[in-house]
Amino acid sequence: MAQTIYQLKEDQLRSKIILFDLDGTLIDSTEAILESFAKAYAKFDAEVPADEDIKKLIGLPLEIMFVKLGVNEAKATDYVTAYKEHYRTVHTQKTVLLPHVEEALKIARVCARMGIVTTKTGKYSRELLEHFDIMKYFDVLIGSEDVENLKPHPEPILKALDALKYSYGTVTYMIGDTISDILSAQEADIASIGVLSGYGDADELEEDADFVTKDVFDAVKIIGNI
Repeated sequence: MAQTIYQLKEDQLRSKIILFDLDGTLIDSTEAILESFAKAYAKFDAEVPADEDIKKLIGLPLEIMFVKLGVNEAKATDYVTAYKEHYRTVHTQKTVLLPHVEEALKIARVCARMGIVTTKTGKYSRELLEHFDIMKYFDVLIGSEDVENLKPHPEPILKALDALKYSYGTVTYMIGDTISDILSAQEADIASIGVLSGYGDADELEEDADFVTKDVFDAVKIIGNI
């Protein structure tokens, strides 16, 4: 009974919901991503796009990234497979936690139920979060294999909210670094905070997000003050 009462008090304290993107919001996996793109192109003896052209597209599903970079749609899945074959061997070694992330998560955890909503594969995302010992702060993780439609479609956010027992009127935010995060939040009818720590275009974020901050720590401070 004591455990049940404790859980009830904890749920009452954690009355808000905060959803987080992963790449560019909590972690920097640029080195692993660029290296994996290079390996995929090399496998098919194709010229590797410029790093900046790849980075502009991070946050989109991999297949769409390859198509936008000029790969034929019929071959995009093969490129994605080649990418993942290499990425899974380097993703923990060549990814870093962004500054002040764990401090922000500790603060947010006091007042909010929290989830990850990412276009990355959930398996790799969980491995990264456990590698940095921060998976313990999250109640749900929605990855690419968990939905039919990825961001900017609202489905990933709506699925996370359902898992977190969202009810109408709950103070809810999506924090992310790209316009896909912001548009997904808009379609799901929740508030959004754009962070400038990742890959998104600052002007796009300023135009569409409810708030724009330097990083996730400042984003959490904004939520705490509302």
